[in-house]
Amino acid sequence: MTWQPVDCHAHSTFSDGALTIEQLVECAAARGVKPSVADHISRDVSRSITSIEQVQVYLDTLDQYDVLRAGEFCWHDSLWRELPAALVRRFTHRIGSLHAIRLPSGTLVHAFSKRAPEGLTIEQYMDAHTDTLEQFAREMPVDIIAHPTLVTLPFRSIDIDTLWSEERETRVVNALFDAGIAFEISSRYPAHERLVQRAIDRGVRLSLGSDGHTREQVANIVRPLALTRKLGVADEDLYDPSRHGSKTGAQPHS
Repeated sequence: MTWQPVDCHAHSTFSDGALTIEQLVECAAARGVKPSVADHISRDVSRSITSIEQVQVYLDTLDQYDVLRAGEFCWHDSLWRELPAALVRRFTHRIGSLHAIRLPSGTLVHAFSKRAPEGLTIEQYMDAHTDTLEQFAREMPVDIIAHPTLVTLPFRSIDIDTLWSEERETRVVNALFDAGIAFEISSRYPAHERLVQRAIDRGVRLSLGSDGHTREQVANIVRPLALTRKLGVADEDLYDPSRHGSKTGAQPHS
């Protein structure tokens, strides 16, 4: 079988994407990429799939196309916990996101909030981010963590070395390795090379994800693929649910 890169993470008009399923599949084919649709399934994301009934319709629609059937679930939202096992098995793979992290006080800090809670320091935030990621890995039966280095908006301009200490990076890759969760190399929210190398050294599988919402973004995984090749990762080792299976228990996609 000729290897083909997989865009494990792209969005359609079922959530906040600009392309229909058909358009997304056509866009991926034009770029020589195997497509998957991974729309938001959460009650805490605008323009999202928000109920079990809507998940059913979503999967029924995806069944009509030659496409991998994924979903992007928020760890902090309970919908992923409520899906019946029979419905879960219809996904070829599932993606988990830290769209919010929990502080020791119980307060949630959302990734797209324009302001951090008053008095919250970067050290406190990153400690909570790491704690939350470890809890996510223990609890959430997903195959991929999306954009694992995504932090809240007010802290995104802070330099990498302030955000990511060796201890935090080690805890992150250990948590993902122990849980068997792939580390997404994201086109939109790229991880720094040092952390990607640490994940490789620990034996964490990598996945490619455009996190595409527009025609220009969907299946545009040139930069993530270039990084994995630069770091010596074999193409065939990049996560592909057709090759590597899924925690959903889905049958391999033909």
